[in-house]
Amino acid sequence: MTPTTPTTRTTRTTTVPAARTARTAPQGTRPRPRAPLRPALLAALFVAPASMGVSGPSLALPGAARELGVAAGSAAWLMTAFGIGMAAGTPLLSATAGRRGPGGLVRAGAALLVLGAALVLAAGTLPLAVAGRTVEAVGAAGVTVAAFRIAGRDRSGRAPGTVAVGSAFGGTLGLFAGAAAERAAGWQAALVLPLLSLLVLPPVLRLAGPAEPRPQAATGTRPSGVLRAPGFGAAAGLMLALSTVNFALLYGAPRRFAALTGWHPVETSAVAALAALAGALLSWRLIRLAPRLGTRRTRLVLAGGSATAAVLAALAPWPAAVLTGSGLSALATAGGQGILTGAATRGLREEQQGPAIGLFNLAFLTGVTLGPALAAAVVA
Repeated sequence: MTPTTPTTRTTRTTTVPAARTARTAPQGTRPRPRAPLRPALLAALFVAPASMGVSGPSLALPGAARELGVAAGSAAWLMTAFGIGMAAGTPLLSATAGRRGPGGLVRAGAALLVLGAALVLAAGTLPLAVAGRTVEAVGAAGVTVAAFRIAGRDRSGRAPGTVAVGSAFGGTLGLFAGAAAERAAGWQAALVLPLLSLLVLPPVLRLAGPAEPRPQAATGTRPSGVLRAPGFGAAAGLMLALSTVNFALLYGAPRRFAALTGWHPVETSAVAALAALAGALLSWRLIRLAPRLGTRRTRLVLAGGSATAAVLAALAPWPAAVLTGSGLSALATAGGQGILTGAATRGLREEQQGPAIGLFNLAFLTGVTLGPALAAAVVA
């Protein structure tokens, strides 16, 4: 019996660690399926305040005009400058700081947000406030491209979709946040809402990684190389169409709803914003369904949804249908931004993906500019 004692002890000493390993291994593997969610959520939280800069000042413009001693029409430059700055800043930062990876974009975008906000807060004249808003918008463009580049590491398309929903959510919430900020701290507070992106700057910087050494220019990284890539033109073109329709409806649908109901502009803006917000949040379902639908059917759903939204908002005689059109357009646009970002970069080399995301976002921002202009021309 003495020989069995060491054998038993040996069995116990070896089986106990094995049991512990069996118990701890599943615990160590549980977070793995959730790992992609944290980067996507951080990137969405980073981009949402940047999108607030588009809509945040809307209800603060009358107060800004009074304080600056200018006409209400002139104060609208505080909105226009932001759109111009984002449209110009997207290719500018993509071609400069973007060549150093997402880390370079995050740092450049954050620095420009701070500089632009400082100019706005110090502004006593409209030109200085407009200059500050322009610089701030260039920073917001860097933040947006950085967020999508971080999300672009996930090839499933869900991370870009999460960032797209965050961007749409921020753009819609900005209307209410701007009104609240003006009431609490004055009109300038409504103009610097993108500074809220800095609240998640430390974890986003760790996620983005250090700024990479500036690479040598290569033919594949030039815009012409990206534009010739299979699939990029179709994805960017559809995104331009979706964005143009959506922002035309954001301008025109509330006015048509007000004409049908006789509601006050503030009430109308609140209801229209809630409809757009609901559509943006529901877009996550479309993003999850996209892999099962396939590329062709998903694009047909996006295009058909946007076209239906335009018809409902422009021609339906019922206020509820107008709001439904606005929400449907927001769903198609937010869903499209998430789904088509992956399509625009599919098959590209790593060094091409940054410029591709920058150009794709430029297509989206072109729609942001064209939509209200087209709606205003139709209304006129």
